[in-house]
Amino acid sequence: MKRNLFLLAFAVIGISQSVRGQDVAVKTNVLADVFLSPSLGLEVGLAPKWTLDVKGQLNGWTVKGHYWKHWLVQPEARYWFCRRFSGHFVGAHLHGGQFNIGNIDLPFSFIGTNFRNLRDHRYQGWMGGAGLAYGYSWIISRHWNFEAEVGFGWVYTRFDRYPCASCGRKSAEGVPHHYVGPTKAALNLIYTF
Repeated sequence: MKRNLFLLAFAVIGISQSVRGQDVAVKTNVLADVFLSPSLGLEVGLAPKWTLDVKGQLNGWTVKGHYWKHWLVQPEARYWFCRRFSGHFVGAHLHGGQFNIGNIDLPFSFIGTNFRNLRDHRYQGWMGGAGLAYGYSWIISRHWNFEAEVGFGWVYTRFDRYPCASCGRKSAEGVPHHYVGPTKAALNLIYTF
């Protein structure tokens, strides 16, 4: 009886799997990779015009005294206007992770966030949020695509502040902050299966 159920299950699974192009994609964000924050993503087709994209990014080192350590996970549901993995798409994403950032000179402010503070202080904490995105995917060959995407959204962070990049003494603890602005910029190199 168990053998028959196993064979039946195996047959149903085998029959239900149709041969379709581009059901799964593996990707890397070349833009993040250039800034020494290696990224890896997996996108799975859910329906003819829907996919689920999950990306991760990691930077675990300090370069010349500049702290840009972080890890980030960003799942995104995408709707494709033509067919999945080709052409225009819109997405809704969540994001979360942890960071340890300091001794970085970013000379600007944006919608209530003063990035100049990163030069003289170090911030360590966690983040979470959501956003919307728009992108376009170009088919390069049978298995290769190139994709550009931008996103805008909200991020909530809670962090500890240190008076300098290498100090161990906290100057503030558990500080909340809300950020509204760009939450995604990607130039993805993609391999589709």
